[in-house]
Amino acid sequence: MDARTLAALAANPGCGRRAVLDAAGVDKGALAERLGTPGAMGQSPFAITRGLVFERRLRADGCAELVALLRRTLLPEGDEQAPVEVPDLLVKEGAAVRAARTRSVLAEAASRPGVWTVLDHPLLRMEVAGSTVSLEPDAVVVRPDGRWTVLEIKSFPILDGSADPAKVGAAARQAAVYVLALRATAAALEGTTLPASPYAEPEGMAAAPSTTGLLVCPRDFSNAPTAASVDLRKQIAVTRRQLARLTRVEQLLDVLPSGASLEDTPHSVDALPHAYSPDCLAACELAFHCRTQARAAGAVETLGRGIRAELGGITTVEEALAATTPGGELARAAELRREALAMGAGMDVTPAAATTSARDLAVVP
Repeated sequence: MDARTLAALAANPGCGRRAVLDAAGVDKGALAERLGTPGAMGQSPFAITRGLVFERRLRADGCAELVALLRRTLLPEGDEQAPVEVPDLLVKEGAAVRAARTRSVLAEAASRPGVWTVLDHPLLRMEVAGSTVSLEPDAVVVRPDGRWTVLEIKSFPILDGSADPAKVGAAARQAAVYVLALRATAAALEGTTLPASPYAEPEGMAAAPSTTGLLVCPRDFSNAPTAASVDLRKQIAVTRRQLARLTRVEQLLDVLPSGASLEDTPHSVDALPHAYSPDCLAACELAFHCRTQARAAGAVETLGRGIRAELGGITTVEEALAATTPGGELARAAELRREALAMGAGMDVTPAAATTSARDLAVVP
């Protein structure tokens, strides 16, 4: 799993199907092709190439341009002359060694006030639903005061000081995952324990990750970098609560027979519970497959999470339509609402008017 995967899981924590497939490392795009429901996910080759060129520019000459941008954006006047170090973290001994190297550099940087340290592609680890997840932020900056700031480098432009809200939101959700991983790393370095409750904020940590991230993007239509601060508090709180709600993978696997293959047996995939909503179309390669199943079952989830939440115990479109007919639950609710409003306005309520109101509330697919 990576930050993009965890952000998608946090947005839909009830989807056991995605949780198992991501934990198993299954290529969901290829699986969707075999199931006959391919999705149109992923970036265009042009966007990928633009992103690679932009990142190479920032990291050239020991991250010289990135450091210059950070000096202009983050360094207050009193710290303009503070040294900036960029340690080498790209060791070749494997993920475990890279994660240990990252922890060592973070501990050393936190113990040296007055020095700015830029960690280029550090490797962080944390536990999610019983599994160890390795995460690789674009960069992490350690300030002279010991605060850690997550940098997200993206290829979409910031035009006249603003950017696409959907893309900024996706970047913020990923950055929130990195902040949670940094909190786990800081707690391990200091020998402390993070709060068990997903609603509680950690306290008393010397090296506390900042809840404000830094988004680095091309400025206007050029390839010159610019930066903007992003408040991550909401995304951190939501992601922390949602990740805490994830069901452990071994429990999800109980529905599968021994030796089942997720890549070669469609029946095994269909046996895993899913939680489809229209939001999945922008975040999951299996969205079209799950949508087909949800439509075949007449599930109200196909109409959106808002409608699903408002309908309460009504789980199918057929039940919802039946409830809008005279004598149905929704028709009766509409009649009571109209009566209550009429009492306050001094209006007469006729059965015909109540029936019309009920039809206005009908749910249609």
